[in-house]
Amino acid sequence: MKKKICIIGGGAAGLMAAVAAAEGGADVTILEHNDRVGRKILSTGNGRCNFTNVIQEPQCYRSDNKDFPWQVICRYPSREVIACFLELGIYSKNKNGCLYPFSEQASAVLDVLRMEIGRLGVCVKTDMHVMELKREKNDFRIRALEKGGASHVYHADAVILAAGSRAASKLGSDGSGYQLAQSLGHTVIPVVPALVQLRCKEGFYKALAGVRVQGKVSVYADGKWLASDTGELQLTDYGISGIPVFQVSRYAAKALHHKCKTTAELDFMPDFTEEQLKSFLAKRANTRPDKEMEMFFAGVFHKKLSGVLLKNAGIPTTKKAGELSEKELKRLVRVIKHFSTEIVKTNSFEQAQVCAGGVDTGEINPETMESRLVRGLYLAGEIIDVDGMCGGYNLQWAWSSGYLAGKGALHA
Repeated sequence: MKKKICIIGGGAAGLMAAVAAAEGGADVTILEHNDRVGRKILSTGNGRCNFTNVIQEPQCYRSDNKDFPWQVICRYPSREVIACFLELGIYSKNKNGCLYPFSEQASAVLDVLRMEIGRLGVCVKTDMHVMELKREKNDFRIRALEKGGASHVYHADAVILAAGSRAASKLGSDGSGYQLAQSLGHTVIPVVPALVQLRCKEGFYKALAGVRVQGKVSVYADGKWLASDTGELQLTDYGISGIPVFQVSRYAAKALHHKCKTTAELDFMPDFTEEQLKSFLAKRANTRPDKEMEMFFAGVFHKKLSGVLLKNAGIPTTKKAGELSEKELKRLVRVIKHFSTEIVKTNSFEQAQVCAGGVDTGEINPETMESRLVRGLYLAGEIIDVDGMCGGYNLQWAWSSGYLAGKGALHA
């Protein structure tokens, strides 16, 4: 008799789990509470779907249990994901390690997955919200409520919980999977937004809205360094954004959750040491000593940014460059290299790409993704306390954890 496997959640991890389990001969059913599977896949990579990355290192994945993600990734690495999607029809394009479909259409990734689960005979039930998940003597009992109000009960030999996180709720992520995991005894580490914009306390950001600048961002909690990243920073009317900010945002979010004073330090000239920058500014001042400071940074910084930098350094815009004192030069260097701002909160879960936190990985076997608490229960994807950097790592996590869960469930 075929093993009956029920997958709760038809996102990236759930679809990969379905492929892996159905390939092994299981009778697979996906219960998805949206009106279609894979909605979030369509929004990844700005609609182009950065589905993995050829550069794979342990630090690309974050968790309270820092070794766990890499143990999973190594069991179904990016090269196997690339081979899998090539077999399904996705020829890839490499952009600095990030892999996209050659067509640059996220819909292509979802299309081939949907075709494959169709070919393998996977049963997909959409508009189906799982209300209750229970382990009974010989199987699992799953009670789901259909959008129209009808109640359904499903039985399965094994269950894969791949219900996603709270990020991007407009795409259907509501965090309901956490309650299902908790109902079976699992611990959920507090969930916070990640890969998200940061809101800052100071009022000068309204004057900086729309400015983009190459720089480095470092996050601190109660004065202790947490993380840094470099690239294009985007200054908004409420704070800071851009990929480097996204990369460090999970650390800021966790610090805020723990009520720490959370700050960011921006370095607007990361390629210069302080001494090099001081020499650069002094030479610039000596070259055109009659230039007013209002125009001193023309060709270096956006005019909006230069105004805020001068104000924070206490230098009048009408002052002549040749009149800068040694102390003023040092202050200017300090402001440019160590621009401090207080983070008061992140943007909402709605605007976050993923979440940090989730089901405690100490309660999951990294070889099979089976729960260490409930026999026959497997977990995959964003519901687990694992989040990746920007660049295809969160989808790689979905594929790896989903594949292992699908294969593991065959032996439940």
